[in-house]
Amino acid sequence: MQQPLAYRMRPRNLDEVVGQQHLVGEGQIIRRMVVAKRLSSMILYGPPGTGKTSIASAIAGATKYAFRMLNAATDTKKDLQIVAEEAKMSGTVILLLDEIHRLDKTKQDFLLPMLESGRIVMIGATTENPYMSIQPAIRSRTQIFQVHPLTPQTSALPSIAR
Repeated sequence: MQQPLAYRMRPRNLDEVVGQQHLVGEGQIIRRMVVAKRLSSMILYGPPGTGKTSIASAIAGATKYAFRMLNAATDTKKDLQIVAEEAKMSGTVILLLDEIHRLDKTKQDFLLPMLESGRIVMIGATTENPYMSIQPAIRSRTQIFQVHPLTPQTSALPSIAR
């Protein structure tokens, strides 16, 4: 079965990310982290469809680390344990944790030591304001970046429609 178009077109490096140049453009914070190979866990927040998952995918592609995607609302602690075991076996894993604002205390308690050790580089994605919706323990171990709505100049639609 073939993956949906959105998955097949997902960026493989930062140069393929559409929009969000304040984060991934030349000399900007996320690009500098990737170039220096000094990733830290982060939370990306902003409206739906603004590229949070695309940025995470591009970071993983640019670094060649394993990339896993989980949803804080629907995936279980067991799913987190599987990612943690993979990180122990193969080194660093980039974990996109969608809907991070829904991360419950049990999952948070399990994840915190992994973030502190650097085995898991978590990229949390949320549409909620992280300063209001994400637990302080997680916030204190991440960098928080806002993504902005795409404009006609930064959208992929004009180039796809041609």
